[in-house]
Amino acid sequence: MVVAAPSSNAGKTSIATGLIAALTARGLTVSPHKVGPDYIDPGYHGLAAGRPGRNLDPWLVGEERIAPLFLRGAVHPQPADVAVVEGVMGLFDGAAHPSVEPGYASTAHVARLLRAPVVLVVDAASQAHSVAALVHGFATFDPSVRLGGVVLNRVGTDRHETILREALGAAGVPVLGAVRRDDRLHTPSRHLGLVPAAERSAAAVDTVRRLGEVVAGSVDLAAVLALARTAPPLDAAAWNPTVEVPPVAGRPRIAVAGGPAFTFGYAENTELLEAAGAEVVTVDPLRDETLPEGTAGLVVGGGFPEVHAADLSANGALRADVAALAARGAPIAAECAGLLYLARELDGVPMCGVLDVATAMGGRLTLGYRAAVAAGDSVLAAAGTRVRGHEFHRTTAEPGAGPAPAWHWAPAGAEGFVRGGVHASYLHLNWAGSPSLAGRFVTACATADRSEHARAHR
Repeated sequence: MVVAAPSSNAGKTSIATGLIAALTARGLTVSPHKVGPDYIDPGYHGLAAGRPGRNLDPWLVGEERIAPLFLRGAVHPQPADVAVVEGVMGLFDGAAHPSVEPGYASTAHVARLLRAPVVLVVDAASQAHSVAALVHGFATFDPSVRLGGVVLNRVGTDRHETILREALGAAGVPVLGAVRRDDRLHTPSRHLGLVPAAERSAAAVDTVRRLGEVVAGSVDLAAVLALARTAPPLDAAAWNPTVEVPPVAGRPRIAVAGGPAFTFGYAENTELLEAAGAEVVTVDPLRDETLPEGTAGLVVGGGFPEVHAADLSANGALRADVAALAARGAPIAAECAGLLYLARELDGVPMCGVLDVATAMGGRLTLGYRAAVAAGDSVLAAAGTRVRGHEFHRTTAEPGAGPAPAWHWAPAGAEGFVRGGVHASYLHLNWAGSPSLAGRFVTACATADRSEHARAHR
C-alpha cells in the first residue's frame, strides 16, 4: 500500500514508520519504500523493518524501472509479506521541472505505476466536518488513483474522533485508524529535515518502537493488510543489478564512506558496484584512521559533514590518506557531502584538501531536480552522458566549478569538479537510472589497481 497525505507535515512519515514497525512486530516481513529522492525517511523505515528502505523516484530512474525496483525491494534479501510505500509531499505534488508534466514523480504517479491502493493520512488537528470535503476531493480528483482508506492523525479527544468518523461515513472511504496527538512522537529535525536514524541510534530505535506501539493501538492493522492484498500482481520482473552491468576482472576494492557523517546513499549504487565486480568495504571518516588496505577507489556520498566538521577535521590521518589516494590518480566519486569532505576547508576547518575549494554553511536551501550533462570525460561518465539527479543542501562552494567541471545544467551552467581521478559535485544520483556509471567507475578502479600493483613491483 501507499501512504500519502494532502500535504507535507501531515504526519505520513510517522504513520508509515509506525505501520512498518507494527506489522514487523506482528511477525510479518515488511518491504519499506519511499517515493522521491529523500534519504532520511528510508533510514527510519529500514530501522523499523530490519531491511533497507528503498526509494522509488521516476525522475531519478525512469518510470519504467519503478515496478522492477519495487519488486527488488520486495524480494531481496528475502520475500516480504507486505510492502509499505511512503509518499512525498502532497499526493499529487510532483517534479517542478519544465521537461515533465505536472504530477510527474508524485506519489499518485508511483501509486499508478504500482497499481497500489492509497492510505491517506489526514492531519485532523484543526478539522471537524470539513474533513469529509477534503477526503472526497482527494478520492475523486483522479479516478486512476484508488483511495482505499484514511488514517486520521493528531486527533484531540474521543468526541473529536466521533465527529470525524461521522463526517467521513458519507464520504465512502473507510477510516482505518485515528491517532491521537502525542508530542513525544516527534523526531528531532535540523536544517535538511529529520535527524538521520543512523545518527540517533538508541533514540531512533526508541522513537520507532513507540511509533509502532501507537499505530498498533490506533490503526486497524487487519483492515490495512486486507487493503494491501487488493493490489493486483505487477507485470514486471524484479530489478537485477547483475543484468545491468557486466563484471570487471580483478575485483578492485572500493571503499564507501559511512558512519554518522555520511548516511545518505541509495542501496542500488552499492549493489551495482558489487555486480560490476567490485569488493565494497565501508570506511567511517569519523573513526577510521586509514582507508582499508588495498583500496583502489573511493565513493563519498551524502550526509551531514557540516554537523561533524570538527571531528572530521581532527581525523588528520584519514584526511591525509584520502589526499594521497587522490594524488596517485585513484578514482574518487564524491557527491554533495563528499564534495565538502574533499574540499580545502569546511566552515573554516581543514578537510582533505583534494580540491582547492572553500565550503561553508549558508542560509539558503538549494533544492530541486536537475537534468545534467557530463561536461567532459571522467571516471564516472563519458562526456555528453545525460543523467537526472537532485540537489539538496544549504552549503556553498567557492568556486562552484573547476576548470574541468563535472556537469552542465540550466540555469546553473558549469558545476562540480573533475581533476585526475576525482569526480566531485553537489548532484545526487541513483545509479540505477544510469547503470553505466557504476560499470565505468569499477573499470577505472580496476585499471588504477593494476597500475598501482605494477608500480609497486618495479
